[in-house]
Amino acid sequence: MKRRVVITGLGAVTPLGIGVEETWSALVAGKSGIGPITSFDPKDMTTKIAGEVKDFKAEDYVSRKDVRRMDIFTVYALAATRMAVEDANLNINGNNADRVGVVIGCGLGGLNTIEKFHRIMLEQGPKKVSPFFIPMLIANMAPGQISIAFGAKGPNVAIETACAAGTHAVGDAFKHIQRGIADVMITGGVESTVTPLAISGFNAMRALSTRNDDPQKASRPFDRDRDGFVMAEGSGIVILEALDYALERGARIHGELVGYGLTGDAFHISAPAPEGEGMARCMQMALDDAGVTPEEVDYINAHGTSTDLNDSFETRAIKTVFGEHSYKLAVSSTKSMTGHLLGGAGGVESVISVLTIKRGIIPPTINYENPDPECDLDYVPNVAREGKVKTVLSNSFGFGGTNAALLFRQYEP
Repeated sequence: MKRRVVITGLGAVTPLGIGVEETWSALVAGKSGIGPITSFDPKDMTTKIAGEVKDFKAEDYVSRKDVRRMDIFTVYALAATRMAVEDANLNINGNNADRVGVVIGCGLGGLNTIEKFHRIMLEQGPKKVSPFFIPMLIANMAPGQISIAFGAKGPNVAIETACAAGTHAVGDAFKHIQRGIADVMITGGVESTVTPLAISGFNAMRALSTRNDDPQKASRPFDRDRDGFVMAEGSGIVILEALDYALERGARIHGELVGYGLTGDAFHISAPAPEGEGMARCMQMALDDAGVTPEEVDYINAHGTSTDLNDSFETRAIKTVFGEHSYKLAVSSTKSMTGHLLGGAGGVESVISVLTIKRGIIPPTINYENPDPECDLDYVPNVAREGKVKTVLSNSFGFGGTNAALLFRQYEP
């Protein structure tokens, strides 16, 4: 028998706000977190906009000394984890530490640190490179620092699968609990790569929006006039627990995680497989894992990046899996408001999926103004929608042809 896995804690640091409530309030109000880049001067960049985290005080979550020894992506992950652990009222101690694990997804790791110390080395020489350079930049320092800060001695793993990393992390953590490897998992995704090198690289691929004169309308998934995704940063963390463990300690339960799918396209380094074939198999795998029929799904939190191939192929993949039910589903992309957090997206969107079930409100796809004939589903255009939501599918797809999907359900004893 598979162990049932429930969600007991939520934490978020996003371009929409610091904390779950600030983020959620902005989402249901249809607000955009996109604006001009402020962390560096983008005057020579083709793209000058991003979804930056605003008004974040690192010292509220990490000591001043440790802030200097961490890349900001790790600080974001620690901050979101503190929120989630507090929300779960989780006490990690000598009695349970070896049964509490951490799995965090991250796409690029400490790119801020790499760029900073590369400049220092070129300008001041190799002896000026900090001994903390390597520990600051490696992606597994997010779960590592979380494990150290909270004393979690179970599985300690970093997932680095591009834009699917956060979703893979939550899915893998889910399976660790199902298989009895752990009772509690701290999991989600994080990213902070609004840097000159990252913006330049994605611009070279012609992947980013260049709607610099109107940043809040730049991320427009499924809209005919979309021109690329908008880079964003932040972290989303969920606390997963075995149901029996959560009940025994009297935890508040936000929802249940019931299915996980993961597939590979075996097609191209950046483009999805034709017709979204790999995406469709991934969604079907999540449904099969949960024993849920397509007709039971009420809402899909789409990958929906605001790029031509992703949006059209994801739409086709949904039709492949859900058939006629596709037109009864609500499908929205919250990246229209948050921007694309790359490896952090799946963590934030897991938080959003759980809240959609819990609050009975479906976040909209904003900036949906000119329908694309290739994208003809119900994308919850521009205005949030109230309604009973029992089952949610959350999709994430990444470069290298990697796909991940999670299925969340309303918790029922």
